[in-house]
Amino acid sequence: MDFIEKARIRLENWITHNDHHQEEYGMFAEQLQDAGKNESSEHVRKMIEMTVKSNECLLKALKALE
Repeated sequence: MDFIEKARIRLENWITHNDHHQEEYGMFAEQLQDAGKNESSEHVRKMIEMTVKSNECLLKALKALE
């Protein structure tokens, strides 16, 4: 397996990994809000936005390998 194939696999794995984290972050943000910790919930929701942007960069990197 050459470097580009390995890079493709690594990027795909990171994207999937981030997707799973986004789901967890969303559930956790809701739990924080339900517990009355709105400020903490908002910070976690901002992290979700950052993760979305991170994945957009990873997807662009993956596409650029084609």
